[in-house]
Amino acid sequence: MTIRFKGAELRPVLTEAVTNQSRVILVKDQGVYFLAERGERRPDGRQKTIAYAVGCNPDVDSFDDWWELARAEFGGDDFGEFFEPQERVFARILESEDDLEVSATDTHLSLQAVAPKPNGH
Repeated sequence: MTIRFKGAELRPVLTEAVTNQSRVILVKDQGVYFLAERGERRPDGRQKTIAYAVGCNPDVDSFDDWWELARAEFGGDDFGEFFEPQERVFARILESEDDLEVSATDTHLSLQAVAPKPNGH
């Protein structure tokens, strides 16, 4: 199983990280999402630019649905994993219309740029 991030939502996060010379963070807590290590904040203190995984956004997906999808792919523990936005897979996302698929084993995260799905999901 994999988790998909739409490239259109991920590109602003990657651009913010590059602009601020910071890393991007894959986070699993209240949803599954990427954000820049140093990014603009909203008045409530939350990060302004966030890219949620398809089906793992607590603002639009039901709790039981996103929680189960996140748990099935990444396990029950919350985490944050840091990546350099200059890594090849992120450079490809920035230079194309591709989406990003993330899959996990007990010891590894795999990231792969993939063509967007025709229906946008």
